[in-house]
Amino acid sequence: MSLVGIMKGRGPSGFGYDTTAAEVLAGMDLRGRTFLVTGVASGLGGETLRSLCARGARVLGLARSQERAAAACALVRNPVAQGKSSEGEALPIACDLAQPASVRQAVSAVRRLGWPLDGIIANAGIMALPKLQRQFGYELQFFTNHVGHHLLVTGLLDRLAPRGRVVILSSAAHTAAPRTGIEFDNLSGAAGYAPWRAYGQSKLANILFARQLATRLPQPGQTAHAVHPGVIATNLARHMSPALRMLFRVGGATFLKTVPQGTATQCYVATHEAPGKLRGEYFADCNVATSSALARDSALAARLWDKTEEILGGLA
Repeated sequence: MSLVGIMKGRGPSGFGYDTTAAEVLAGMDLRGRTFLVTGVASGLGGETLRSLCARGARVLGLARSQERAAAACALVRNPVAQGKSSEGEALPIACDLAQPASVRQAVSAVRRLGWPLDGIIANAGIMALPKLQRQFGYELQFFTNHVGHHLLVTGLLDRLAPRGRVVILSSAAHTAAPRTGIEFDNLSGAAGYAPWRAYGQSKLANILFARQLATRLPQPGQTAHAVHPGVIATNLARHMSPALRMLFRVGGATFLKTVPQGTATQCYVATHEAPGKLRGEYFADCNVATSSALARDSALAARLWDKTEEILGGLA
């Protein structure tokens, strides 16, 4: 069997590599359920928003600006633009994960709406910035992908439904993190910066956050997981080198997932019964997968949690 054939096999969940979000959600009635999704302006976030709304869910769609969030949500509310009617509802909220003040404003906006959250899908992120960029003195990928989501999610834990899920988008690229895992003495990047190593560190932080969060959720029916969506040609790849972008375009049909396929795992983990019975797992292709040893290090996860709280405390 070819490598692609192996990758397209189904796992215990009944889904696999080539499953789409529509397949995962087929037959589900999500009316009356509310989900929050970050990064809805493009790519996986936009597809997650549309997929959940297509099954009747109410989705709070977060993007860096109110305009970007509104444009994404308008596609769901407008049957002509979407090409089909939708029983769901999409509400736009501005949330720039690199700006704590914006994140806190988003938390306040969600709280004012008053709906219990059946799922928080932390989908947004940036990838492989070619040059070191910092925010508040911290490397930007770490700050945006991890610190911003930590602030958002922990600010909404008391709004999580009794059986609510938190789904943190990570990546198999977490294995590219530094050998020490999280470079606590180099979170600024001043002692050395490599685009993929920094991205890998941020994705490792995403898994560690999900694992630690699963131990801290206030109600026993709640859970948190991290997911690897697969390798997908989305706007997230805009910072790749021209050679890598060309490889994506040429080889896309062979080894890349489509956006609907890439969205499947987070939709599965957010809605299906089986993930709700587990705690702090790492999923890929809609099934539990094996992460790196560092990603399973509980002491490292606890240390990262404390450091992140320290960072946020210093920004208050």
